Amino acid sequence: MITVFFRAIFLYILVIFALRLMGKRQLGELQPTELVIAILISNIASLPIEDPDIPMVIGAIPIFVLVGFEILISNISLKSNRFRRFISGNPIVVISDGKIIQKALHDLRFSIEDLIESLREQGIFYIEDVHFAIVETTGKISVLQKFEKQNATPEIFNIKGDSFNPPILVVSDGRLISSALDKYNISKKWLDRILAKQKTSIKEIFLMTVDSDLKYYIVKKERP
Repeated sequence: MITVFFRAIFLYILVIFALRLMGKRQLGELQPTELVIAILISNIASLPIEDPDIPMVIGAIPIFVLVGFEILISNISLKSNRFRRFISGNPIVVISDGKIIQKALHDLRFSIEDLIESLREQGIFYIEDVHFAIVETTGKISVLQKFEKQNATPEIFNIKGDSFNPPILVVSDGRLISSALDKYNISKKWLDRILAKQKTSIKEIFLMTVDSDLKYYIVKKERP
């Protein structure tokens, strides 16, 4: 039992390290080759855990071989558009000027229900409001609404202004995040002064955010 426990921990760390080498992507954004590699790695890693008689090396070597192969494929794809298109395919337009391109949907085996659901997830409920919709190589749909249906922006009204740095989390469930203070050059003295003003302590705070203008937001822990 102890052997299985340590094998599982070791392989867990190994798989995490291997996937980090492949780069950061969400599961739904994996290219076909990346998804295949991820599935194969998970299956290979399970073998030494299920059968203690299988040496750890038998599980580790194929994982590194697959990751190395994926890195090689990725590097080739970066240098060759033709190879990248062969491996990952091309983005395909499924809506043009509010009209669904049915052949494209059929070629992708993409149902109209899938299309409508993807549009709803982006806050679009009318197909005729879409100027272009493109199915990316990851299967995700990118949408450009018609100009008159787009949300108003400062650029449209020629309104000038400055960008701002968003609030960052400085206290999470009673724990101070020191690196966040350093990011905006927030001093510990300033934080202590705010806490004293609020008559609270870090351990009593569930959430605290601060922006670059030192505007803060505090949510105290609920009492049990």
